[in-house]
Amino acid sequence: MVGSGLSGYSRGMAADPARKLRRYQQMRDFDRTAEPAGGAAGPDGHRFVVQRHRARRLHYDFRLELDGVLVSWAVPKGPTLDPKARRLAVHVEDHPIEYAGFEGVIPRGEYGGGDVIVWDRGVWRPVEADPARAIEAGTLHFDLEGEKLAGRFVLVRSGRGEKDQWFLLHKQDEHAQAGWDAEDHPHSVKSGRTNDEVAAAPDALWHGDRPAAEAEEHVGGWQAPTGDELAALDDLGAKGRWSVAGRELALTNLDKVLFPAASGGKPVTKRDLIRYYVTVGPVMLPYLAGRPLNTHRFPQGVTEPGFWQKEVPQHAPDWLTTWRNERAEAGESRRYVVADSVATLAWLANYGALELHAWTSRAADVDRPTWVLFDIDPGPETTFEEVLDLARLHRTALEHLGLTGRPKVTGQRGIQVWVPIAPHCTFEQTRTWAETVSKTIGRVLPDLVSWAWTKDKRRGRARLDYTQNVLNKTLVAPYSVRPRPGAPVSVPLEWDELDDPDLAPDRWTIRDVPDRLAERGDPFSVLLGLEQKLPGL
Repeated sequence: MVGSGLSGYSRGMAADPARKLRRYQQMRDFDRTAEPAGGAAGPDGHRFVVQRHRARRLHYDFRLELDGVLVSWAVPKGPTLDPKARRLAVHVEDHPIEYAGFEGVIPRGEYGGGDVIVWDRGVWRPVEADPARAIEAGTLHFDLEGEKLAGRFVLVRSGRGEKDQWFLLHKQDEHAQAGWDAEDHPHSVKSGRTNDEVAAAPDALWHGDRPAAEAEEHVGGWQAPTGDELAALDDLGAKGRWSVAGRELALTNLDKVLFPAASGGKPVTKRDLIRYYVTVGPVMLPYLAGRPLNTHRFPQGVTEPGFWQKEVPQHAPDWLTTWRNERAEAGESRRYVVADSVATLAWLANYGALELHAWTSRAADVDRPTWVLFDIDPGPETTFEEVLDLARLHRTALEHLGLTGRPKVTGQRGIQVWVPIAPHCTFEQTRTWAETVSKTIGRVLPDLVSWAWTKDKRRGRARLDYTQNVLNKTLVAPYSVRPRPGAPVSVPLEWDELDDPDLAPDRWTIRDVPDRLAERGDPFSVLLGLEQKLPGL
């Protein structure tokens, strides 16, 4: 309990879980957050849970069941099995027992706003006969039997700083592992999902007024639309009200042609665009959720000039998730859309936002990117086969560096390579690293590459563009439509697809991407939740 000490544990407070939860309850508005409010105490148990929590800063919530509550510490770097590592652990307010199963999204603006997964769970056994008194004294030894954590641990109060600071250590035993890092194990033990996937699909909402066994409610905001919902979209006239994923939208100009036909195809209407985005939404949302969004709008269709829109318009529905940039200066965008449901994608499509570009950092920590991006930008003289040669060199470089990444066609002329990273580096560090890799690749095929900033000075050659690794600079999102005839799509690839003789950067359109996903799945899915450390160069 921050600022309140622990003396109550052994002087009667242990028998009063309701009293111990007052601080937790005072800090939350349960009309807004789906966190459990805490009910009657159940029988004493020895559960433990560790929740990976992306709020303003990433941390791990380490919780031990004791005397009817979860005694809790926030561990910024996460627990470890490395006996030589000492992890800072800040003691925080006790949480209700029901919180051990909470996995979902705390609304932004609420205390602890962000996404939460059940990172590990199991049972704990105290070494001391009276663990509450041991906590009061400032040293607790205990054993864990979890799905990730195991062995003898100790919590020791440091006695330093204004907060109630402790250290969490693993003892040298048969479970100890040198160099073990929580960030190398990003998946939930409850659902198998990552924080990104939970942010995109918060299907574990909690109701504090229900018994724990009935508190979880599954929601459909991240599910593909039902057949009835799609039929209702098809049956609308030129405009009308349409319900999808529990939201009602006012759709307009549904028969307006936004994309002229490509060779041998049909024109693409706004109705077609909305249907595409809600259909691929469950696959696309993990790359958008939790991130500010820049949109390229073409309300009159792609035959007319488009424009970039970042600021959320005044007429946006109040259910839309947004992020406020408190550091914005005069004239800069302050409030951004955060796409976290298929209903949001439908609203964006109706709004004329054809291209979607999510930030490479999350709203919870915008200064730390989670993607490194490489953009192979062809020049007028660059053939697509030369683009493929440059893409294959990126694959070789990543294999040499021990990193996992994937390419995607842009839907126009080029190829991009996306590499997921842990949010530990600044943009300056990430950009410098990407520049070094790009220039190393460029030296292999120097006749194909120019480093000039402007196209008129590149003499027709390609540019390996690392400069998008900057705050609020973006590349088109996976599965976003591009503003060209026929509505081509930026589609993720497996590396071996670079050798497909039929591959073209605009091979897939909104007409055939859903079938491709049904047949092959999402090649980028292996990147979700993969938080890699950039190796030294």
